[in-house]
Amino acid sequence: MDISSLSAVVNRIEAIETKIGLRRSKGGPASFQQMLDKQIQAQKPNAGGTTASAQAAQKPQPQKTPVSPTSAADAAAAAAAAPVPADSAYLDVIREAAGKYGVDPKLVSAVAEIESGFSQDAISATGAVGVMQLMPETAESLGVNPYDAKQNINGGTQYLRQMLDSFNGDVRKAVAAYNAGPEAVREYGGVPPYSETQQYVSSVLDIYR
Repeated sequence: MDISSLSAVVNRIEAIETKIGLRRSKGGPASFQQMLDKQIQAQKPNAGGTTASAQAAQKPQPQKTPVSPTSAADAAAAAAAAPVPADSAYLDVIREAAGKYGVDPKLVSAVAEIESGFSQDAISATGAVGVMQLMPETAESLGVNPYDAKQNINGGTQYLRQMLDSFNGDVRKAVAAYNAGPEAVREYGGVPPYSETQQYVSSVLDIYR
């Protein structure tokens, strides 16, 4: 039976109750019509289109934090752009050599990173060998074996010390001289106008600072 039919029946019952004196007073128990009105009200949809009874049965859903689709890619790009750390064994050698020759270990590490990426197996197109890329003749003049990592780093640090002394502690000029040779730095009164050397100096100092 639908609501309209049920309402008609209720009205008829109430008419009979009134006629025979059984109609409940306002202060007494709720009439059948009042109970029906509550049932009808409960079935009316709310503003969201859900009945009151259905709304009460619904459980709130936990909110999920949206994840940016590019967050993983951004993290990977940031990691790729970060400076590559030295191998821990080479860091110990670098600290020892830096202390021996009075050079900032951060500067030695920056040179090593740009020269070879801390790889003892790196050989340049011009024949520079190992971690700090010593030329064989330079290594010979320093009395070190460039194919031995510890000697290579010691020789490179010693040579960097010589360049710092040659240019009165000017780190920029010393780094340029390490790459292009002290004669070129003296000739131009600073970093030579070679694109490779200028980029080299910029890269080393970016890491060092």
